[in-house]
Amino acid sequence: MKRQLHVSSRPYTVHGPATGGIFLLLCVLALTFGARVCAAAAIPKQPVQQVTLGRSAVELTWPWHFKTGDNNDWARADFDDSGWDIVDLSPPPGSYDPFLGTEGFVPGWTARGLAGYSGFAWYRIRVNLEHSAPGQFAHALQLKMPSDVDDAYQVFVNGRMVGQFGKFGPGGITTYATLPRAFALPADVQEGPVTIAVRVWMNASSPLSNPDAGGLHGPLLLGEASTVQAMLHLDWDSVNRSQYSRMLESALLLLAITVVVVLFRFERREKSYLWLLGALGAVLLQTVLVLTVNYTWLLPSSFAFLLLNAILPPVIIGLWVMFWAQWFRLKELKKLLWMVSTMVVLLMLCVALLREPLYGWLVPVQYGAILSPISVLLKLLLGALLLWVAWEGMRHDYTGGWLALPAVILVFVTLYQDNLMLLHIPLSFFVMGYAVSVGQIAVILSLNMITLLLMRRFLQLQRQREQMRLEVEQAQQVQHLLIPEDIPSIPGFAIESAYYPAQEVGGDFFQILPDRAGGVLIVMGDVTGKGLQAGMLVALIVGAIHTIVEMSIEPAFVLQALNRRLCARSQACATCMAIHIDHNGETTIANAGHLPPYLNKQEVPIEGNLPLGISEAVRFEQTYLKLNPGERMTLVTDGVVEARNAKGELYGFNQTRAVSHLPANFIAKAAQIFGQDDDITVLAVSLLSPNDKRNSGSMQMTAGFAEV
Repeated sequence: MKRQLHVSSRPYTVHGPATGGIFLLLCVLALTFGARVCAAAAIPKQPVQQVTLGRSAVELTWPWHFKTGDNNDWARADFDDSGWDIVDLSPPPGSYDPFLGTEGFVPGWTARGLAGYSGFAWYRIRVNLEHSAPGQFAHALQLKMPSDVDDAYQVFVNGRMVGQFGKFGPGGITTYATLPRAFALPADVQEGPVTIAVRVWMNASSPLSNPDAGGLHGPLLLGEASTVQAMLHLDWDSVNRSQYSRMLESALLLLAITVVVVLFRFERREKSYLWLLGALGAVLLQTVLVLTVNYTWLLPSSFAFLLLNAILPPVIIGLWVMFWAQWFRLKELKKLLWMVSTMVVLLMLCVALLREPLYGWLVPVQYGAILSPISVLLKLLLGALLLWVAWEGMRHDYTGGWLALPAVILVFVTLYQDNLMLLHIPLSFFVMGYAVSVGQIAVILSLNMITLLLMRRFLQLQRQREQMRLEVEQAQQVQHLLIPEDIPSIPGFAIESAYYPAQEVGGDFFQILPDRAGGVLIVMGDVTGKGLQAGMLVALIVGAIHTIVEMSIEPAFVLQALNRRLCARSQACATCMAIHIDHNGETTIANAGHLPPYLNKQEVPIEGNLPLGISEAVRFEQTYLKLNPGERMTLVTDGVVEARNAKGELYGFNQTRAVSHLPANFIAKAAQIFGQDDDITVLAVSLLSPNDKRNSGSMQMTAGFAEV
């Protein structure tokens, strides 16, 4: 029997049944082995990290395959990544995380030849899981991510996503400051080959604020769940240790703000306190925002970094400049404020264009080479302006300026620490495992220096207040001597007076001077202004009156002489009225802008004129009338008619006229109760009849001084 088998284009003849079967079996084995050899030759051998787990965890440092770009197929376990770059995530010796202070920091892809790249990139690694003893993998496995990743990521195990940090949506990627995270592996992943893929997204603006940005900054940790959770707690402990100093800084800032608020309540005229409150409040807000992004997902990094990099730093610099300028009492503060505001706005706009979401979207990345130097220049100009203000302060206040200079320099260092970090200048120190930055040290030291300056200024103001109090007391004593509390006894006249100054030292004045013929000269007036300056002008006028009456008691002459004296002094002005009443009631009145007197509840028609001190060319006319026995003449200052209640209503002329026949103290008290707004003075004089028992020389008098 003859059989024929076509295994190729050439026929083979096999003789005999046994021989043919053996030959056929050899052919099948050869074909199977050849297929496996061909398949092995077609798929290159991939490096695999061997992982043997017990109740432990292993760092996945090498071999990671890395590639920029994005493709969903790169998450598959069977994807061929042999053409990708091989990277090692083992931290270089002596490296540490510049933000957390923990040991080990792997530079990102910007330090590995991809400085201009932002967007998606993938990391892939194959591991072969084994167990050290049977039954060890009854426990769940977890994968802990590095504590520093730029900026969002998704984690895939054997093609299945097990977790992510950030929000990946059709509208874009929302990133946050990296927080410690661990993800559980699928329950069926226990041993054998496992492929882990990490899809990473980095914002275009991240390299502008973080040194060596890009991707993973440390290895992943794979192991039993309880062990991974323990390591996760250590990561959170590192976060806490890096932020404790900020918490202390926040507490000190709150204390400083409280002190400044208390000082401002004592001295509201010190406007520099308001600028200092603004600067300290902005620094406190900056610190709180940093704590917020390091512990929560409340603020996306785009919004947080916009505040922390583009908005708050320029505002803080501007507030410090204005505080020191106001503190040293520099001139042309309005011009300086306009200059600082303009530079702050320009700097905020420039930095905002270099941050997410504008940078890389609205602003092309290549424009960063132009905008970045401009922002640094603007920041340096503001810093130079701050130093110039300190220099000018030293010229105005040598001791205070030298005390302030260290605080200004420390503030300068604080404001520019981010720029120094980009130059790889170490600005953080780790004391017993706790991170302390140069900026925080500068803030604490500058607060101490500012506190010394505040206490120095406060003590100076207290000394000035004490000196002012003594001067006011002396002025009050002088005024009490000038304005008679005890009216002289003038036979034939009954005179009453009431005086209530609006402040410690008043601006109203009156003098009652008897003449040699049994008559009386009454001079009443009101100087412009209030307080100590007005009191000093009153002293001048009263002294001048006593000199003038030695020459003449004619009312017009008295006013003319007073007017010449006040015109010789700049910014000295007063209303005044002089009235002479002889023993038989003949009355002569001269007026210099004062309110007319009231006689028997009627306003006396008299000639008006300019107040004293306006012009030397003024001539004062005299008005004559007869004061009969029993009639009453009342004189008031404008503090009576201009008294104002809570509704803003004036006491007015009608009410003043209606009560003008009442006792002087009643009139003054009624106006004061209605709502005193100015010095109140009321003086009433009556001519006594010959049969009046008061004609003996005594008289009724009521004089009042406000309690202040």
